[in-house]
Amino acid sequence: MAHSLSVAGAPALSHIARLDSDAVMQARLELAACFQLAAQRGYEEGVCNHFSAVVPGHDDLFLVNPYGYAFSEITASRLLVCDFEGHLIAGEGQPEATAFYIHARLHRSKPRVKAAFHTHMPNATALCLIEGPPLLWLGQTALKFYGRTAVDENYNGLALDESEGDRIAEAMGDADILFLKNHGVMVAGASIAEAWDDLYYLERAAEVQLKAMSSNQPLKPVPHEVAQRTYEQMRLGDAESARAHLNSSIRILRNQRNGFEQ
Repeated sequence: MAHSLSVAGAPALSHIARLDSDAVMQARLELAACFQLAAQRGYEEGVCNHFSAVVPGHDDLFLVNPYGYAFSEITASRLLVCDFEGHLIAGEGQPEATAFYIHARLHRSKPRVKAAFHTHMPNATALCLIEGPPLLWLGQTALKFYGRTAVDENYNGLALDESEGDRIAEAMGDADILFLKNHGVMVAGASIAEAWDDLYYLERAAEVQLKAMSSNQPLKPVPHEVAQRTYEQMRLGDAESARAHLNSSIRILRNQRNGFEQ
């Protein structure tokens, strides 16, 4: 199901600052932790899904997982650095083709997106297979995403060129969550922590919605006024909460295993 990308050799790097700053290393650690956390929670699908993050201090470069590795195998040092033109700047291996075309085009066209997580995680993806709006405003967790979602109704096969990456970026618009019908989800964040937080809670919201739908009982939506007010309350502390959530998750990872940072 996956296609590897043949990346070009690195261009002359005299104008590129060193990529071993504390901020870059922290981004590597955080992104690697997200891969391992996602693997633990069953969000991955083989070696086909991908996360990316803009390299701190280098808005024309991004970190992405190499082709052929499961999420549980991703470490900080295994992450690749690519530019938007298809050059491998640092790391061994190559990105999956769809990973490059989706993430490069999204980061290029939307500078606000510092982290982009694409998965076929089962519950959120199940909502992409249903006619009509995927996420319903039924419970408090779902309201975290009120007014923040978009839907791509036009599944068009694998993203194996720039035009498909551009189409997906356009479909996302100003949203943070893109439901790709017949496909999966894309979560865009202003930071790695915020992308992880949204990914986690999106799957939780999808899971409880599907449970409610499976009861075959009438669903009880939250009125617009209450949904909007609750969303606004949540957004006030979202960035801080997301940081605490990721920090907590990293502490748990460190207690469970050694070496995810290498």
